[in-house]
Amino acid sequence: MIETGAMPVVGNPVSARPALRLASLLACGSILAGMPALAHAQTAPVPAPSATPTPAPAATPAPVAPRGSIIQSISVVGAERLEASTILSYIRLRVGQEYTSAGADEALKDLGATELFANFSIRNDAGNVVINVTENPVINRIVLEGNSRLKNDKILPEIKLAPRQIFTRSKVRADVARIIELYKRQGRFAAQVEPKMVQLPQNRVDIVFEITEGPKSKVRQINILGNEKFSDGDLRGEMVTKQARVTSFFSSNTSYDPDRLAFDQQKLRQFYLTEGYADFRVVSAVAELTPDQRDFIITYVVEEGERYQFGEVKVDSQLRDFDSDVMSTQLPMKEGDFYNAKTVEDTVEQLTELAGRYGYAFADVQPRFRRDPENRKMNVTFNLREAPRVYVERVDINGNTLTQDKVVRREFRLAEGDAFNSLGVQRTTARINSLAYFQENFEVKQVEGSAPDRIILEANVEERPTGELQFSAGFSSIEQFILAGSIRQRNFRGRGQTVGLSINYSQFSRSAQVSFSDPYIFDRNISGGFDIYRRDFNSFNFTGNDRNTTFQQATTGMSLRAGVPLTEYMSLVGSYTLNYDDVSLDENLFFTDVNGDGVTECDPLRAGRFLCDAIGERLSSIVGLSLNYNSLNSRIRPSRGRTVSLSAEFAGLGGDVRYARFRGRAQQFWNVGNSGFIFSLLAEGGTIIPLQEREGAGVDDVLLTDRFFLGEPQFRGFAIRGVGPRILTQVSLLNNAGNPILDANGNPTYDTVRENNRDDAIGGRNYYLGRAELEIPLGSGARDLGLRPSIWADVGALWGVETPVLTVNPAGTQQRDANGVLLYQTASGSITTNATEADGTVNRRAIVPGSNIRELFLGNSPSPRVTAGIGVNWNSPFGPFRIDFSQTIRKVEGDDERRFTFNVGTQF
Repeated sequence: MIETGAMPVVGNPVSARPALRLASLLACGSILAGMPALAHAQTAPVPAPSATPTPAPAATPAPVAPRGSIIQSISVVGAERLEASTILSYIRLRVGQEYTSAGADEALKDLGATELFANFSIRNDAGNVVINVTENPVINRIVLEGNSRLKNDKILPEIKLAPRQIFTRSKVRADVARIIELYKRQGRFAAQVEPKMVQLPQNRVDIVFEITEGPKSKVRQINILGNEKFSDGDLRGEMVTKQARVTSFFSSNTSYDPDRLAFDQQKLRQFYLTEGYADFRVVSAVAELTPDQRDFIITYVVEEGERYQFGEVKVDSQLRDFDSDVMSTQLPMKEGDFYNAKTVEDTVEQLTELAGRYGYAFADVQPRFRRDPENRKMNVTFNLREAPRVYVERVDINGNTLTQDKVVRREFRLAEGDAFNSLGVQRTTARINSLAYFQENFEVKQVEGSAPDRIILEANVEERPTGELQFSAGFSSIEQFILAGSIRQRNFRGRGQTVGLSINYSQFSRSAQVSFSDPYIFDRNISGGFDIYRRDFNSFNFTGNDRNTTFQQATTGMSLRAGVPLTEYMSLVGSYTLNYDDVSLDENLFFTDVNGDGVTECDPLRAGRFLCDAIGERLSSIVGLSLNYNSLNSRIRPSRGRTVSLSAEFAGLGGDVRYARFRGRAQQFWNVGNSGFIFSLLAEGGTIIPLQEREGAGVDDVLLTDRFFLGEPQFRGFAIRGVGPRILTQVSLLNNAGNPILDANGNPTYDTVRENNRDDAIGGRNYYLGRAELEIPLGSGARDLGLRPSIWADVGALWGVETPVLTVNPAGTQQRDANGVLLYQTASGSITTNATEADGTVNRRAIVPGSNIRELFLGNSPSPRVTAGIGVNWNSPFGPFRIDFSQTIRKVEGDDERRFTFNVGTQF
C-alpha cells in the first residue's frame, strides 16, 4: 500500500477562544493536510508562513510490484463531491499499462498537486488498482477575531478563502501573509495571525483567524551620517517620515512605512539637487527594530559632494515659431547662479506649455547636461525638438450615465477642428472639476488621432452623487440653538441645473427659500435663476448677558437673475429683487399713551427715535448689476487664484424706498511654496446713497433696515453689530430716597457700566473691511479630521449715519449736563417693571418720575478698528465648527469687543 503520512502540527498551539469553545461537541481537526481528526472537539493551529515553503505530504515509497504486472482496473474509494472520472483525469495511470512503483509515486504527486485531498493512497491488488481519497473539507464561514484597527470589510476582500470554497493549505498560508501585510501597511509590524480550523458535520469547517494586532510601530529616531552642509534637523524637515514625539500627536507620518522610506531618499536627493549638490547620493538607508521590538530607528548614510553653479545655459529650438537666442535670454537661470534642479524642471514645464499654446501638442523638451567637475559648473541646453502642429480631431465623452453629453461638452475650451492648445486643455479640466459632478482630480486625456497632426481629447468621467439631503442642529454664540434642513440637486435631470429647498429656524430668525438656477438657459451661454423666500428676523441688544428683542422684521420676496460671460474668467450678472417688509415693535415694551387719549404709540423714551422711525410696512423694488471675476482653482477650498466682484443696486423702480447701494469685494489666494501654507488677502467695502429726503430733524434718509452692519462673524474680535454707530442709554443713579445722586457740580451721576445699559446698534451708510489670513498645514492625521488652523488680522470701520436728534423733555426743551450731554426727564413713569428691588429698596436703575436719563451717540467714525488672533476650522461630525481667539489692537469708543467666538452648525 502506498499512502501519505500524517504531518505534525507546526507552531505553538493557542488556546481556543470562548466563541470556539461552543463547538466542543464538534470534531475539530488540524488545518494541515493528513492530520487525523481528534475524537473530541478542539482547535488546531496552522503553521505561520515562512520563507521556506512547507513541503508537500511525503508519500511512502510504493512496494515493488511483481515484474510484468498489468493494470486490469482502476477504482476510486472515498470520493464524495468529486466524480471518479475527474479524479482519474488528474493521474497518468491507465488500464493496460504496466504497474510500477515509479508510476505510483508520480500518481501520488499528481494527487497532492491538486490540493483537493486531505489524505490519499494507492493500493495494487493483482492488477486491480484502488485509489483511496479523503477530500478536503468545504469552508462554511471565515471568522476574524481580535481585529479592531482593521475591520472585517477591510480584510475579507483581500483574502482568497471564502465560504463554499474547497479548503487548501496554500490558501491559508497566503491569507495569513496577506493579513500580516495589511497590518504592516498600517505600521503594525508586531501583528500576528494564528489560523485555526473548527470541524463541522458533513465535512465542513469554519476557518478562524485569531489576530493579535500589536502596537503601532513608530519611528523613534532618524539618524543621518555624512552630512556637513546641512544639519540633521534641516534634512529631517524635508522628509515625509517624522520622528515620534509628543508634539506629533496628530501626525500619521510617524509610523514606519518601507515605501515612505524610499520616498524620503528621493526627497533628500531632490533637496540637495535644488541646493546645487549635483553629485549627492544616499549611500544606504537602514531601518532597524528597537530591542523591545516596538519601534524603528532609521539611519541614512549620505554623500554630499561638491556644490555646482550654472555654466552656459541656452535653448536649442527646432520649432519654427521659437527663436533659440531670444528664448535663451528669457530663461530664469543665469550663469553663475547655484545649480537648482527644480528650476530646470520648472523650465521644462514652462517651455512645454508654451509650445502647447502654439499648437505643438507633442513637443518634446529635453534638457541636456554637460558637467564640468573641475570648475564645478553645470552647462544646460534645452532641446526643443521639432513636432508637427496638431489639431483636435474629436472630443469623446465616456462614462456619463445621468449627465448629458452637452453638460460636459460645453465646458470644453477646444472644439473639433481647433488648433491644439495646452492652456485650453488645462482650463477645460479646471472647469469640469468645478462642476463637482465627477471624480476628484479629473483630467482630460490626450490620445493620438488618425494622423500625426490630429489629436483626440477624451473626457473619461466617473459620476458621483449630486443630490444633497441635510438636516442639522447646532448651537451658535450668535443664533443660540439652530435647526436647519435642506434638499438640493446640483445636476437636476442631468442638465446641470440646480434646484433647492431650505428651511432654517432659530430663536431669533426663521427662513424658508426655494431656488433654481441654470448656467445655460435654452442651451445658450446665459445663466439664470430665481429665489422665492420668506425671512423673519428679530433684532436684539444685550443687557448684561440677557439678549433683548428690539424690533421684528418680516420679509417676503423674490429675486430674479441672469448673467452672461464676458471673458473666460469674467461675467456680468443682472438681478431684480422685490421685497415686502413689515417692521414692528413690541407694544408692551416700546408703546405708551403719550397724549392720555387711550391711543398708544411708539415712545422715543423707551424705544429711541431711530426705532420709532423704522416701524411700518414698505415695498422695495431693487435692480442690481454686478461684474464678477473668478480664477480660483477650487470653489470649496481655494489655494490660489482671485475673485473680484463689483455690484450696484438701485431701489426706486416703484416701491416705497429710494437709494443706490454700491459694493466691491476682492480676495486673492496664494499657495506658499510647497509647504501647504495658504495665504489670503480680502478687501471689501460699500456705500449707500439716499435718493429721498425724510422729514424730521436728525432723521437719516436711509432706513435702519437698509443700512450696513458690521461685527461678528465677518469682523472677528467684535460682537455681532459691535462696530459702528450706536446709542447707549444710561440711567442716573438714585439714592435711597429715590432722588438722583448729584456730582460736585450739581449734575446727576449715571450708571456707566456697559452691561447695565441699553446698547442699540443703528448701522451706517459706509463701511470697509480688510483681512489677512495664513492657513497653517498640519499632519495628514489632523487633515483627515478636517482641522485647519489659521492666524489672521482684520481691519475695518462702519460710519456715515445722520447724527440723531434724540428725545426732548416734557417741557419741550433740551437739557444738557456740564459735559453737554442731553438729559431727558421721563413723563410716563417707570420703564422697568418695578421701581423697587426684591428686598424693598429703591431700584437705582429704574426710570421713575423725576429721574434723568441720557443717551450717548457713539462709534460714528471711519477710524480703522484693528483685531488679530488665531482660529480653527473643523469639519466636525455634527457640522462645521469655527472657533476664534482675538485681541483688539485698536477700537473706537462705543465698540463692543468679543475676545472669544465660536459657531457650530452654521457656515463660516
